Amino acid sequence: MSLLTPIELQKIFEKMDINGDGFVSIEELNWLLQNIGFNFSLEEVESIMEKKNLDMSEFLFFYNSISKQNNGDDESRSNGGDENNIHDLVETFKVFDMNGDGFISSQELECVLKRLGLWNGKDCRSMICFYDTNFDGQLDFEEFKNMMLLNIS
Repeated sequence: MSLLTPIELQKIFEKMDINGDGFVSIEELNWLLQNIGFNFSLEEVESIMEKKNLDMSEFLFFYNSISKQNNGDDESRSNGGDENNIHDLVETFKVFDMNGDGFISSQELECVLKRLGLWNGKDCRSMICFYDTNFDGQLDFEEFKNMMLLNIS
């Protein structure tokens, strides 16, 4: 479970994005992590991120993955947490798959992000394309799972 809410993270992201380009850098992210009690070196943050900067959705996924690591979620996995995680992931997928067709379109993604107050005005098609491994313009459950678990190869 995340220590901060998505709305709080959105506000933090916007404050960190001083130049308004829609990204936070490794240095900015490391500063935030250190200030909220996560002690990583700049090299560790760069290694984990595998990029020089993150947009808002990547920032949320990164924060959630770091939070899980530091909150002992590895222990919960050994006690049946994987089943709960998959169930939670399926339920989350259903929230985004508004029409129930088994796919998340850019329109559905934008609608849900707006509803959650997380939409930053960007075209959601680029977000979908980043994780759309079969290039059909939408996310199926496996692509969504990979996106959420940050297992994109």
